[in-house]
Amino acid sequence: MRETREDLQTLQDLLDRSYGAAGAHMRSIITPDRRLSADEVVARLEGMRLLALATVTADGRPIVGPVDGIFYRGRFHFGSSPESVRFRHLRNRPHVSATHLPAEELAVTVHGRAVPIDLNDEANAGFRQALLDVYIPRYGPEWESFLDSGSLYARIEADKMFTFHID
Repeated sequence: MRETREDLQTLQDLLDRSYGAAGAHMRSIITPDRRLSADEVVARLEGMRLLALATVTADGRPIVGPVDGIFYRGRFHFGSSPESVRFRHLRNRPHVSATHLPAEELAVTVHGRAVPIDLNDEANAGFRQALLDVYIPRYGPEWESFLDSGSLYARIEADKMFTFHID
């Protein structure tokens, strides 16, 4: 876990604010006992978690595709090629929605804006290390060269986040 107490409080505030603004239908499904706390979200999202990420085309159509999601400091991050359709959309229309849905027992959905991050900026050294900690054990030390070859990453600055779980 790389979140600070402040990160956890900010995340909890986001979860509470989002739930408070939810409609009656959503609140009938995501009852208080089916919500996750910030601490529980962080624990369940450790490592790489697949996200279905939606971006928007120039004519307003949503496009959904899978991305590797890294939950770091209370926010989802994801990467792709700078030439990808996904990042072309995000340069012009940064609003996104993403859901981690590994099974019917758990869902974490976020709506917000994708903000590109510079992995060479010292301010992002912790996130870069988090990527290395996830991917080098999977793919070997040469993965760092892949990372340095021009991959682009973004974090989702969430306006809303909803969680759902059942045991």
